Amino acid sequence: MTERRVVITGTGVISCVGNNVADFWSALVNGRCGLSRITRFDASEYRTQIGGEVKDFDVEKYMSRKEAKRLDLFTQYAVAAADEAMSQAGLSNNVEDVMDPARIGVVLSSGIGGLGTLTEEIQTMVDKGPSRISPLLIPMMIIDINSGNLAMRYNAQGPNMGIVTACATACHSIGESYWMIKRGDADVMLTGGSEASITQIGMAGFCSMKAMSTRNDDPLHASRPFDAGRDGFVMSEGAGALVIEELEHAKKRGANIIAEIVGYGCTGDAYHITSPHPEGKGMARAITNAMKHAGIDGSEIDYINAHGTSTELNDKFETMAIKLALGEDNARKTFISSTKGVTGHGLGAAGAFETIACAMALKYGVVPPTINYETPDPDCDLDYVPNVAREKRIRYAINGNLGFGGHNGALILKHFQG
Repeated sequence: MTERRVVITGTGVISCVGNNVADFWSALVNGRCGLSRITRFDASEYRTQIGGEVKDFDVEKYMSRKEAKRLDLFTQYAVAAADEAMSQAGLSNNVEDVMDPARIGVVLSSGIGGLGTLTEEIQTMVDKGPSRISPLLIPMMIIDINSGNLAMRYNAQGPNMGIVTACATACHSIGESYWMIKRGDADVMLTGGSEASITQIGMAGFCSMKAMSTRNDDPLHASRPFDAGRDGFVMSEGAGALVIEELEHAKKRGANIIAEIVGYGCTGDAYHITSPHPEGKGMARAITNAMKHAGIDGSEIDYINAHGTSTELNDKFETMAIKLALGEDNARKTFISSTKGVTGHGLGAAGAFETIACAMALKYGVVPPTINYETPDPDCDLDYVPNVAREKRIRYAINGNLGFGGHNGALILKHFQG
């Protein structure tokens, strides 16, 4: 099992900073923030009135209008990102033309799922009664429907499921897909995450928790990970998709190899429903477990794309976790950035966005910056690559994500050398 190496052969993105990987990566490197005031509904009475809405999304580029009406927005985004990833990987819409369809699976999930559909149908029930509820309500809102629809779209008959761990969802989806290939259950997996929770009820729920920034008059500077003036995250939406593949399978069919996945760790804090462990122990163990599987230690990590939500507790405790996992001396030598200053927090899509960011950093030798970093916080005292990207040849990169409920995940990517 351990001899089966896993590589990334395709990536796809729908986001507030671009509806393809090239535009997404350009925004990250150049620090071009995609956050703005919410336009989808009147947010004037909300505590937080800003977000990372996907812009210029033409669903008919990916499916018919009739088909789109049968899919919640979170699945529409998933399809669009998956199409780019599958195309980049050189896989046709019917994978039977390229490989045995029983050897490709799908684990592309969401943290919240079809919240927009659920909201609309509840209003229909209130206004018109229960008999007027759409028979498609349940299959449009359930989180596993992403993987089900994508499997039918590409005739992918291998492992298929929806993993839900809040904001760690995509990280865990990619990591568990990695193990499916490692242990021989599949040769190719389509994986990642999507989210479309910028809805009235979604915003209201997070506002009530007082978890989000209230810099409503300055959305471009509202998400400021690790900065002393941070006051909460900014919700965004979209989808990130990756095609990951067993190395020899990828070579045999001449696939383009972007990066290699070499480690994955998954732990639970068993501490609090929303706060990370105050000593960062759970996240630290996720990182050390991933390094154990990769066969490396903290001195070999060059870059960490941190969860870095721009909340007071996450950024402080995540800094502690990085020091604990890598050792303080190694942590101080490691480049760390949070790309959520640019993208906002994609919730169930965040881990996919940020794993793709790691893959691009490895490919191009560029570390994207943490934008809006103005005032150092004594509790966050590592090198967060403030405001300007840096060129560096990266050997190993970590993407780490945390989720409500105490879920922690860490993926280690390696520069592919054949």
